[in-house]
Amino acid sequence: MSTTASTTPPIRTVMSPGRYVQGKGALARLGEFVAQIGTAPLIIADDFVWGIAEDQVSASFTAADLRIERVGFGRFATATAVDALVEKIKETGTDVVVAVGGGSAIDAAKSAGHLAGIRWVSVPTVASTDAPTSALAVIYTEEGEFVEYRFFPRNPDLVLIDTQFVANAPVAFLVAGIGDALATWLEARATAASNSTTMAGGQPTQTGTALAKLSWEIIHENAFSALDAVRDGVVTPALENLVEANTLLSGLGFESGGLAAAHAIHNGLTAAPQTHGLSHGQKVNIGSLTQLVLEGAPRAEIEDFIEFTTRVGLPTTLTEIGLTVEDETELRAIAELATVPTETIHNMPFAVTVDDVVSALKSIERLSRSVRADRGLAEPVKHVAKH
Repeated sequence: MSTTASTTPPIRTVMSPGRYVQGKGALARLGEFVAQIGTAPLIIADDFVWGIAEDQVSASFTAADLRIERVGFGRFATATAVDALVEKIKETGTDVVVAVGGGSAIDAAKSAGHLAGIRWVSVPTVASTDAPTSALAVIYTEEGEFVEYRFFPRNPDLVLIDTQFVANAPVAFLVAGIGDALATWLEARATAASNSTTMAGGQPTQTGTALAKLSWEIIHENAFSALDAVRDGVVTPALENLVEANTLLSGLGFESGGLAAAHAIHNGLTAAPQTHGLSHGQKVNIGSLTQLVLEGAPRAEIEDFIEFTTRVGLPTTLTEIGLTVEDETELRAIAELATVPTETIHNMPFAVTVDDVVSALKSIERLSRSVRADRGLAEPVKHVAKH
């Protein structure tokens, strides 16, 4: 997504969802907001999520005189899953698709809604990614390997997140969201430095860059208190702040501020089967640390990043994602996928090669272990891939 020569003057642009709703008990008002968008909704939710959300969603839809039509969903947003949803939309005469659940279900709904020519709504039940607000979807293979980004001309008409659901979910989801959102500022500042094209289709705006930085600041101020709130299953101001940072601010910041090396390296990591059991945010955190190494960030900044993310519970070594510095074949495959011509790593303000990425990935093992030892942090525990 780097800038290319053009005969027309460059533009700067910001994209955002039509409406963002967040708060404890917000799900009870879903029908009220969906009824302003369409009259024949189709709900996309896997069986587990539907078991938790069905009563509240159904009650809100009934109160708004909306039909209750639900279709299940698998693990990944694959091209096949999207095409199946398009057929279901056509069969049921749907005019708005409502995704309830995680990032993959939401991405599939956005992609299917776009192909079917209808409107779409994101209802994340966890704050594990910043995908819900964006006008793009990530498509994977059945095994979880990155395939492509799909871009849409508009964002969701509605993003609604009930913070009590976030508080009730395992804390690992919120940790993953922190990993995803922390990359937003690191990538936005790199994109601003290179004046590259953002996911919104223009050069970065001051607004997008500022929102990315605000997300970073709110996360650092609220993360630990918010994680404790989730461990206790309660909604607190710190949790509300963190959910907004993870979801809205990071979503706006990455889309209109720009992606760079961190997410490209995440996509590259999907080439290694060892990483398939990891969350999006865990892999992104490795990408963020690798980006800091690539850009020669100040040692103090890197050390602080390692300490903060280790204390949050995110991986900062190859060991923790099932790799080693000796895995030359896997590391090169990761680097090659991360540096394909269409990848966002080329938004960095300097050229990045396959060899650069391999070297940076190898370097984080010793670097992180050293910082963790100096600061009294836990030793890395090897991630064992589940097949």
